[in-house]
Amino acid sequence: MAPSTKVLDGGWGWAIVVASFMAQLLAYGSPQSVGVLYPEWLHAFQEGKSMTAWVGSLVAGVGLIASPVCSACVDNFGARPVTIFSGVMVAGGLILSAFAPNVQFLIFSYGIVVGLGCGLVYAATLTITCQYFDKRRGLALGIVTTGTSVGAFIYASAQNKLIVLYGLDGCLLIIGAVALNLMACAGFMRPLNMPGYYLKQKAALERNTEEQLFEKPPTDDLKITAGSTSTNTEKLLTVKELLDTVDAKDLAIQTEKKKGSFLTGLAIMKVIKKKQQAYFKYMHSMCEIMQDQAMVAFCIAVFLFSLGAFPPVLFIEDVAQSEGLIEEVSVIPLVSIGAIATCVGKLVLGMLVDIKWINGIYLYAFTMSAGGVALLLIPITKTYMGLQILSVILGFFSGNWSITSYITTKIVGLDRLTQAHGILMFFGGLGIMLGPPVVGYFFDWTQSYDLAFYFSGGCVELGAFILFLLTLPCWNKKYSENDRPDVHYTSNCDKVASVA
Repeated sequence: MAPSTKVLDGGWGWAIVVASFMAQLLAYGSPQSVGVLYPEWLHAFQEGKSMTAWVGSLVAGVGLIASPVCSACVDNFGARPVTIFSGVMVAGGLILSAFAPNVQFLIFSYGIVVGLGCGLVYAATLTITCQYFDKRRGLALGIVTTGTSVGAFIYASAQNKLIVLYGLDGCLLIIGAVALNLMACAGFMRPLNMPGYYLKQKAALERNTEEQLFEKPPTDDLKITAGSTSTNTEKLLTVKELLDTVDAKDLAIQTEKKKGSFLTGLAIMKVIKKKQQAYFKYMHSMCEIMQDQAMVAFCIAVFLFSLGAFPPVLFIEDVAQSEGLIEEVSVIPLVSIGAIATCVGKLVLGMLVDIKWINGIYLYAFTMSAGGVALLLIPITKTYMGLQILSVILGFFSGNWSITSYITTKIVGLDRLTQAHGILMFFGGLGIMLGPPVVGYFFDWTQSYDLAFYFSGGCVELGAFILFLLTLPCWNKKYSENDRPDVHYTSNCDKVASVA
């Protein structure tokens, strides 16, 4: 069922945008502000910083790594059922985390369960938004994806206040109960296209119905005349003969089915062969993508940026408390300041990448370099005001996630965007998962964050250098500034919201 043009770019689509915005806010609010919970978990469980950091790294990285599976679930079952199920996962994971006896249980309940739920929400909200918008798709997606940053800003302060009033367990219970509103958001996600699972069920039902309609019942064999004067014994014999006739026909049908089983087996083998050919073709396409030098450089850069730039989201509050710059988390935590800066950075960088004389790859490399400098300055900052400024700088340049799809399109083209973006998200999720535990290991080893943030800043700067070096025009004329893809927008709003 193809959506009509009258349905797109307006009407109920704006209700979808609001529902998707709220869904991302409710799902990602707590994981994006996990830095507020991290010091509380350290105090409650008395585990090392490296072990405890796995909680925050998994909740952010699992959803990205499992993004192909999440997208397949949305394609088969639709955005509404997936969002309802994800609401149960996110809320259940948060509520289970309130009863966690140790960090290992917390890694499962908060890191894996909540992380997978967030990945499902992200895939469902983007898919349903793309279905309802065409010309204004960039604006709609820009509004929806800012829900994560707004959620981080609100939840950082809210969780801080709830911990003071009700303790860590009470905070997680309340946040989990609020997350159940994801199911209410799912109610607004009316599908335009029937999901693949329901199409298969409908096709199977129609096929069975047609077979029943065209199958002639054996009326001649089962016919008994109304005016028969035969005795009761004759009637019983007639019925017995009829039953024998029906059994014989069933046996004949089963024999025909056995004869046709060989042909059915051949058909199944053909289907399997086609699936294998499609799989090999897909893998060949993936190998061709990874043979592109610019794509390899971009994957390395995204991995190193995620490895170094994500840990401050988790550790920045603990850094301030460990250095004695503040006794408790402030009213507006550093995580909230960074989240708002990231929201602004997404919009500004999305607008800059649309300027003709700006190369998107070099813009991304510049954001990495500037973010790396901010990371290197954290160990030598001895005031809380300095950490706030660095949080703003790092948060702003972390908004470069909004231009990853644009750069991927420039490198591999629009036809391979889906596969290439999946590869890119895998590297990003892997970096996010490994970053916080590595930083925590450095602290456990040296009892200081200095070496950890020097390592993080060095990784980001190395990624920026590799990306800049391997995409110079001298390597391949294809990646010169003049070879920008033709991207057409219908309004300035779409330019501002150039978000995947």
